[in-house]
Amino acid sequence: MTRPPQDGAAPAAGWLARLGLGRPELRAWAMYDWAVSSLQTTVMVAVFPIYFVKVAGAGGAPMEASEALAYANTVALIVMTALSPLMGAVADYFAVKKLMLAGFMLLGVAACAGMFFVERGDLSMAWWLFVLALVGATGSLVPYEGLLPHIAPAHEVDRVSTAAYAVGYIGGGLLLALNLTWIQKPEWFGMEPVATATGSAATLPARLAFLSVAAWWLVFSIPVLRRVREPVRVLEPDEVAVAWSVRVPFQRLGETFREMRGYRNLFLMLLAFMLYNDGIQTVIKMATSFGTEIGINQGVLIASILLVQFVGIPCTFVFGAIAARLGAKRGIFVGLWAYALISILGYFMTSAAHFVALACLVGLVQGGTQALSRSLFSSMVPPHKSGEFFGFFSVFEKFAGIFGPLLFGMMIRFSGSSRGAILSVIAFFALGALLLWRVDEAAGQREARDHEEGLLTTPAGGA
Repeated sequence: MTRPPQDGAAPAAGWLARLGLGRPELRAWAMYDWAVSSLQTTVMVAVFPIYFVKVAGAGGAPMEASEALAYANTVALIVMTALSPLMGAVADYFAVKKLMLAGFMLLGVAACAGMFFVERGDLSMAWWLFVLALVGATGSLVPYEGLLPHIAPAHEVDRVSTAAYAVGYIGGGLLLALNLTWIQKPEWFGMEPVATATGSAATLPARLAFLSVAAWWLVFSIPVLRRVREPVRVLEPDEVAVAWSVRVPFQRLGETFREMRGYRNLFLMLLAFMLYNDGIQTVIKMATSFGTEIGINQGVLIASILLVQFVGIPCTFVFGAIAARLGAKRGIFVGLWAYALISILGYFMTSAAHFVALACLVGLVQGGTQALSRSLFSSMVPPHKSGEFFGFFSVFEKFAGIFGPLLFGMMIRFSGSSRGAILSVIAFFALGALLLWRVDEAAGQREARDHEEGLLTTPAGGA
């Protein structure tokens, strides 16, 4: 079943359509990637972790602050792993995807704004704000990604998903570049120079960076809330529309989990995604740690993060074009082969130049691989339960952040260095690719389409 463009618009021609952004609602949806990527680059990766250890954790051992940051990540992960499927059930049954997106977005925005007030020694405050920011971001992505099957028909979904990732790279990269500029050269923006600033003046540039994330995230979330329609609620034939009840999301969640086993290709894709994304997340999380271990300075590490962002912009669009010709599954295979090569080359890395070269390689495939994973999953999801299925997608994505780093740490202890651990990550790409090979993309899409068309021609009980 092909869903028509919203507002009765005909498919747009021109370069925006070729990129996957041919209609206003597609561009509005993609802008949320632009908005939330500001948190991912400035708060999750580049600026706040350093600020957390050096400023919020001042007065204690750096290792204690690093440990606290690790626990904050873990707590946010556990919370969202538990909540995501229930959120999806509520969003679908009560048709509140946009309301839920707005609520979690505002939670994250408020937490980032609160980071402006974190000063030296405020470790507990920084810890809670970081957890709330991550919960806000992760929670908002469940209903956001659940909107994808409703705005893009099957022939568009790969390009739309990759375009959104590319737009996210642009947004997150631009704000991070601006943040790093006023942190390194505050005098250019009317603040005290780094060499002479003391007390609150010394931390002001970084604190303004956190405030800028809050403003950026809030402002650029407006398009998706204004332009994208809330999907109409569709009930199963034996369901009856009822008012709010605590039992409803749990009942719906159980039904969806039982149904998912009937979507063989969708379930296989989820398992494959969990495995190979575990490898991807391990590369992302451990790269700067390994770079520090072999003596690469902080400036090169942060510049490499920016490089990944800007290399990823055109390359993510290219992955959309690859998927249009070869299919999303083959596009993902291209990315997994590249990641296996990156792991092998990482074993031999010895210099800053090697690290920068590997950052370029990661930028070539990171956004495209993840975007096509999202679009492939989306194409096999029955749209009326997109929130619930993307809730499970979120759970599998969270689990992908656990096993890779755990294996990485065990291999470091076993081998005495990170080099052997880097090679161990290849196992996740190989096993994930093996399961993905067994996914029948066309059959999975047909199962979702047939189920949806059956619902649209069968009256729901009491509806």
